[in-house]
Amino acid sequence: MEFVVLRSLTLILPVLLPVLLTAGCDRQSPANEQANALDVANTTDANAPTPDEATAPADNGVDVIGQLDRKHKGQAAPTAAFEGPDGAKLTLAGFAGKPFVLNLWATWCGPCKVEMPALDKIAAEGKLPVVTISQDLNGAAAVTPYFAAAKFKALKAYLDPKLGFSAALGNPSLPTTILYDAKGHEVWRMTGGMDWTSPTARDLLGEAG
Repeated sequence: MEFVVLRSLTLILPVLLPVLLTAGCDRQSPANEQANALDVANTTDANAPTPDEATAPADNGVDVIGQLDRKHKGQAAPTAAFEGPDGAKLTLAGFAGKPFVLNLWATWCGPCKVEMPALDKIAAEGKLPVVTISQDLNGAAAVTPYFAAAKFKALKAYLDPKLGFSAALGNPSLPTTILYDAKGHEVWRMTGGMDWTSPTARDLLGEAG
């Protein structure tokens, strides 16, 4: 019996491993996930990144990629508003004129936080603005401490606490990253975490023109 069980695990694990690596955070019940996150929000280091999250992925030869979706290519960016770091209402129209990257994330989403340092590095290079919009229901109360602990160089804390912007995109799973061209039209979207400094990511980001 033990041999049969071990043999079954040997056959199943190679199939499941790629799925686990590319999986994003389920968006079907964000309220429940964030409620759990809020239970620990009162602790001093609740939003502090772990050592793995605070450091960009090492160049270990592995080109990690999420799930690429081109079905929305050419679609105009949503006109729904979100909040700037100062609480002002903004739309993506303010970023049009040159290509930019949109990233939907949350402090309760592990894969989101792992890829944030790589997104910060891309943003710091100055070639592509990166608009990271948090989906935390308690907004700045969760995001501001996390950003302070992470010490990002270029990313800004945009917020969508009422999830109106996310709804305009169809409430995608997190993280979701979308590349827009200079006219504000979607090029592709990526669901799931990714090393945005990898060769595959560089090639994809280059499609913005």
